[in-house]
Amino acid sequence: MSADGLRELAVAAGLRVLAAGRWPESAADVVLPVLPGFVASSFSPLAAEAARRCLDAHPSGAGAGGPVTAVVVASALGDLAGAVRVAGAVDGGERLGPLLFFQAVPNAVAGHLAARRDLTGPVVCVGDARSGVAVAEGLLADGDAGLALLVLVEQSAVPGGAERAAAVLLAPPDAY
Repeated sequence: MSADGLRELAVAAGLRVLAAGRWPESAADVVLPVLPGFVASSFSPLAAEAARRCLDAHPSGAGAGGPVTAVVVASALGDLAGAVRVAGAVDGGERLGPLLFFQAVPNAVAGHLAARRDLTGPVVCVGDARSGVAVAEGLLADGDAGLALLVLVEQSAVPGGAERAAAVLLAPPDAY
């Protein structure tokens, strides 16, 4: 799903889209920026770069001093490349390094985003974009967060296939 598709889902749910970002944005996006502490997979760097672009696109950003902001990560397959790497190591009797253990769950990057951008709201991971919008809608409606950063990550199940991420910063319909 594209950033536009994510935006459309959110708008259809009655949410305001304050900013959006994605990877890749253009043909110039060839090499994904490295995300320190995350190895052997593009999942977390994809999520982090789309989130960075989204948050940087919002005039006041999100985080320090702003409204409580939730982080919702949506992905149908989770960190597929990381899971394949871990399974191969286990099958081969290899010792797994601590970084692979740390990033073995998709919410590792959600926690990373929250810590780096001072996002103090709930952190949730779900299996698809519609569920992500529904969770964001619930967190905003219940007052658990004033904003929600929704990040959708799609890794390819085929080596060399297209990988992408989209992020939207969401607010309740009557806020901001």
